[in-house]
Amino acid sequence: MKKAYLNWSSGKDAALALYKVKQDGEYSLQKLVTTVNTEFNRISMHGVRLELLQKQAACLDLPLQKIELNGEVSMENYNEIMTIETNKLLDEGFTHSIFGDIFLEDLKRYRENQLEEIGVQAVFPLWKQDTRELLEEFIATGFKAIVVCVNTAKLDKSFCGRILDQSFLKDLPKDVDPCGENGEFHTFVFDGPIFKEPIKFKKGEMVERSYKPAKESDNICFSKDQKSWDTSFVYCDLLLE
Repeated sequence: MKKAYLNWSSGKDAALALYKVKQDGEYSLQKLVTTVNTEFNRISMHGVRLELLQKQAACLDLPLQKIELNGEVSMENYNEIMTIETNKLLDEGFTHSIFGDIFLEDLKRYRENQLEEIGVQAVFPLWKQDTRELLEEFIATGFKAIVVCVNTAKLDKSFCGRILDQSFLKDLPKDVDPCGENGEFHTFVFDGPIFKEPIKFKKGEMVERSYKPAKESDNICFSKDQKSWDTSFVYCDLLLE
């Protein structure tokens, strides 16, 4: 079997990709890899606390490798860090890197090109599948997830903190991708067929953050600013019980 690690975001797409890879039997999945924002000590983009990420890995019975990124990491520095960390995985015998991406062509091409230079092959178990059918499969299979982040430019903030179920799917506006593949929302998976036990948590405060695009000369990958531009996000903080 091909030795693989999964790029774990804590959300539904990564969980469904993991589920399908386990069913397929082609890969020996031996590790989760997650980028963590060291400024907030949370998962990049999703905003989930580190202790919840660690609990997920324990419930999935898989080792977790955290890749630490500064809150204002440049693309150049980001690529350097990812190259170093991926080479470490290559030295451990990993030959395949699994992603939960579904239809973003540019992102897929970027991942493939970066990994190919190192000698690792990218794998996309969900690629080009119907996103509504994927979410329905996610729900029907017994996975449970909560929305932890909403891009308010694309989806009303009232969706933040909601459980992913048929009611959620029914209420989604027609111009919003059912899996949030265009960045409309992000999720945290807390139970499902690949979990040893459910993760117990409680909802904390709702936090709204605004972001500005970095100056081109700064080459910043992630930039925080409360003064806003055209995109703001609402986060539902989760607390481990």
